[in-house]
Amino acid sequence: MRRATHLLAGVLALAAAAAARADALDSLQAFVAEVKTGRAAFTQTVTSPDGAKQRRSSGSFEFSRPDRFRFVYAKPYEQTIVGDGQKVWLYDPDLNQVTVRSFGAAVGATPAALLAGNALERDFALKALPDRDGLQWAEAVPRAKDGSFQSLQIGFRGTALAAIEIVDAFGQRSRLDFARVEPNPALAPERFRFDPPPGADVLAQ
Repeated sequence: MRRATHLLAGVLALAAAAAARADALDSLQAFVAEVKTGRAAFTQTVTSPDGAKQRRSSGSFEFSRPDRFRFVYAKPYEQTIVGDGQKVWLYDPDLNQVTVRSFGAAVGATPAALLAGNALERDFALKALPDRDGLQWAEAVPRAKDGSFQSLQIGFRGTALAAIEIVDAFGQRSRLDFARVEPNPALAPERFRFDPPPGADVLAQ
């Protein structure tokens, strides 16, 4: 009887783990399929490959599918990144400089593509990960081998987006923690257009 009880407990534990993994992937796929616009505040922590150095920044994020997004970094330095579906604009007000790149070259298999794109399974190989930090996690590995990211991990609290962890090609880790997440808000199209400020240097790449 004791052996049967232990076996039953083991089966139940495996079933619970499998259900959690399914939930993480289900949440990610539902997020891409059902959340057409979104906005949130974020805190970003970047950690060096050896773990010795960290730097933090914060700001706000908005997106509108397909392929439109807006990151506004407020602290410690201001910076605005806008993807309009054709180009990606990066504005540094301290330098009064704008860098512009084609959308495909700038985004590729990046967190912006994951959050604002539609072709999730085309661009990423997906798998579930064990729960940690009170979140359910799924991993998205870019299918393109020449990208700037090794992997992206997406954390959900229930069905709500909570965090993204990124490992770049050099082993540097970056984590974005989201707060005040609003799914499907009404966002004006003008939020995803960018006009360089008068006098700004515009550098095309």
